[in-house]
This record gives sequence, structure tokens and C-alpha cells, in this order.
Amino acid sequence: MLIHPDIDPIAIHLGPLAIRWYGLTYLMAFGLFIALGRQHLKRRPELGFDKQALEDLLFWGMLGVVIGGRLGEVLFYQPTYYLSHPMQVFAIWQGGMSFHGGFLGVLVACWLWAQRTGRRFWQVTDFIAPLVPTGLAAGRIGNFINGELWGRPASADLPWAMVFPHVDTLPRHPSQLYQVGLEGLLLFVVLWIYSAKPRPLKAVSAAFLLGYGLLRFIAEFFRTPDAGIFGDHVTALGLGLSTAQWLCVPMMLIGGVMLYKLNSTQRNAVASTR
Repeated sequence: MLIHPDIDPIAIHLGPLAIRWYGLTYLMAFGLFIALGRQHLKRRPELGFDKQALEDLLFWGMLGVVIGGRLGEVLFYQPTYYLSHPMQVFAIWQGGMSFHGGFLGVLVACWLWAQRTGRRFWQVTDFIAPLVPTGLAAGRIGNFINGELWGRPASADLPWAMVFPHVDTLPRHPSQLYQVGLEGLLLFVVLWIYSAKPRPLKAVSAAFLLGYGLLRFIAEFFRTPDAGIFGDHVTALGLGLSTAQWLCVPMMLIGGVMLYKLNSTQRNAVASTR
């Protein structure tokens, strides 16, 4: 079995100033967004974005991720705790960011930026969708370094089963790394290839919704679930789904329906020209 390396969450000590790995992974995520975004501009110049627009989107997206991610953690996962410790809401350097909250925050940011620049909302989300997964991978690396969001107990025979000593002595799935590979790298490859060619408006966004929802839903079977606001419903319905899985269900449904309708419209258009 492997042992979690118990990495110091503080990467650099500068006297009273401490730079945490979690913050550095966010910087990595934003850097990857810019680097990949510039490549995306070169291969799809007809989308109508430029470097200035990319930088503006990063700024608005950062606000959406941080504000939405923290509010999502507070509202979806630990409302009771933060109600009792309201000042901890602002301690984002300690971790505790919800993807689904950050996702909603980014959607709001995209809508506001689209309104300011005269662009269509789906035009903006289609452009940024393939740039997001590598940022998600960076965030999961931060979770692994912090030793948080550990996996469910695993068989000791599993070659990569890992013990998290600060949790217990059980071998567990390193679910943070599963998520790096699934919703990070795999989703990036799929969306990067899919968005390389012209697609109908909303198609790339729909592919992100369906892809992330499905891959996160799968990863949750290996991750120790957070009961969150749906905890009682999980027990009552007997489905054994985590809060994150419940939040992924509408993503999968919306993304799947959107893709189905877009494909149907495209097939009908082709048929009408024969």
C-alpha cells in the first residue's frame, strides 16, 4: 500500500507570509487558462475573441470561481458549520471550494461579461468550455496535497490503494487523483478535440455539461461522500448518491438534451437539402 506523503500545505514561508500549495494550484489553473486560450484563439480565429477578451474573461472567471465556489461550499455542503462560524466563510486559503458553486459563479460572470461586450452567452461559454478542465485538474492536485477529500476504503490488494494517516489506517482510493484524470485530463482531451472544428452554438457547452456531469458522477463512487444538503434524502431514497452526484444529475440531463436537440436539428437540416 502507498502512504499519503503528508505534504506541508504551506509551499513557501516568507516570514509572516505563507504561500500555500492550494493557492499555487489556483495560479496554475489561471495560467493554463491563458496558455490554452491563446492556442484556442490561433486555431479558431473565426470565433471572434482576441487576447484582450481572453484576459477579461479570466478576470471575470476568477471572481466567479472564488465567490461562487465558496458560496457553493457554504450552501451545498456545510451550511450548519458556517452558520455557527460565519467568519470562516472568508478563510478560503484553508480550502473548501465547491465545483458546482464555482460553476454557477462562472456562468453568472460569463453572462455579465457577455452583456457588457454585446456577445451571446452561449458564444462565450462555448469558447471557454475546453479551457476549464485543466484548471479542475490543478484544483484536484491541490486537494491531494492538502490530504482532503480522500477516497472510500479500498482493498489492500489494490496496487495504488493509499493510507491517509491523518484520517485512519485504512487503505483508500486516492480519489483526488482519479478526478485529476477523469474530469481534468480526459475531459480536456475530449473537449479540446471536439471544439477544434466548427460546431453548432451551444454544442461545446452541452458537451462540457454532459462530460463533466458523467465523469464526476463516476468519480464520486470512489470518493468519501459529503452528505451536504441532500444527506437526508440520500438515506430516505436508498440510492446511496452523494450530494455532488445529485448536483451532477441536472448537468447530465441538460447537456444530453441539448446535444440531442442540436443533433436532431442538424440531421433535419441535412435531410431537407437532399
